[in-house]
Amino acid sequence: MIRRVKREIRVIGFDDGTFPHKKRGEKVILVGIVMKGGSDVLGAVSRWITIDGLDVTEAIIDSILSSRFRGDLRVILLKGITYAGFNVVDVNRVFRETGLPLIVVVRKRPDFEAIENALRKHFEDWEKRMELIKAGGKIYELIPGKVYYQAIGIDAETAAKIIRATSRNSLIPEALRIAHIVASAVMRGESSKE
Repeated sequence: MIRRVKREIRVIGFDDGTFPHKKRGEKVILVGIVMKGGSDVLGAVSRWITIDGLDVTEAIIDSILSSRFRGDLRVILLKGITYAGFNVVDVNRVFRETGLPLIVVVRKRPDFEAIENALRKHFEDWEKRMELIKAGGKIYELIPGKVYYQAIGIDAETAAKIIRATSRNSLIPEALRIAHIVASAVMRGESSKE
């Protein structure tokens, strides 16, 4: 439990690399950046995940539990709940198995109807994926029209404080911004715009 949010709170933020020319079943990189607050990068972890697979949850859990940073981490930050297309994070399982609360940060409010339609069209197991997406719980608005978040294993007010404390050069936490830069550079040879 986080009683007080310190500026130097240890977080890990995950994002995947872009994959414009890859197909379902191929691999993309998932990068986790470990930071002290929004200023100091302490390290990084990475795993390969499957486009439209169901292996991102295991990749996140494994990267945290096998990391030398494990004991210092207080919060997991996710840039959305889906990675590598519709490879959906089971946020409740990640919380249970790591013991760390999660904050899912997105720039646009999810359109669940459009997501469900896409899942129905492309996946036989669409119901399972939709259930995992909805398991993130209530969506809170941090900055109207610009930043939204979900809080798993942590209250919404504390989650908002953590987002603010770890954001420095953009509207989202630095760990997520840097994870995006690194992951996209690995996949494309150059980072893409966040």
